[in-house]
Amino acid sequence: MEKAQIRIIRSKRKTVALEIRPDLSVLVRAPYWMADWQIRKFVDEKSDWLYAHLREMEQKQKLEAARPKAAPLNPGELQVLADEALRVIPERVQFYAPVVGVTYGRITIRNQRTRWGSCSAKGNLNFNCLLMKAPPEVLDYVVVHELCHRLEMNHSPRFWAQVERVLPDYKVSRKWLREHGNELMDLNP
Repeated sequence: MEKAQIRIIRSKRKTVALEIRPDLSVLVRAPYWMADWQIRKFVDEKSDWLYAHLREMEQKQKLEAARPKAAPLNPGELQVLADEALRVIPERVQFYAPVVGVTYGRITIRNQRTRWGSCSAKGNLNFNCLLMKAPPEVLDYVVVHELCHRLEMNHSPRFWAQVERVLPDYKVSRKWLREHGNELMDLNP
């Protein structure tokens, strides 16, 4: 792998994994006990996969850079979104909580730069006001996602099974967020 910059991080993990970073460098996560030659062999065996994904990410980054950016929202527009979110999101939470089978604490609406929502161990829910710019089914997905954290505070298969039980087509909304979420986050001033 002469083109890609590869960094190795050793930890207590049991398996080896590859990660392509946004700067197109490659991160290899490996157990402490794994020999360097074993890591090199693993990377060599995955080189076709790595190059294919590196090319794909590079193309996506070029397209993203060429895409015209929407003008950031001004404070007044953000306030309108936050007010709308304060009205709409609690209604969606109230609707879905009994469907998921959970209770919740406080609901907070914020203008966040990196998250769509979060759920604390106490059951307090935070949501990004920019969700009001997403399709309604995407908003519902984020609400259900956070409510399901009341059952599973992780992203295990059991967690995703709970999300799917409530929203069988949640993957469509999840994909929409992956593909369009950056455009919404770009609306932050």
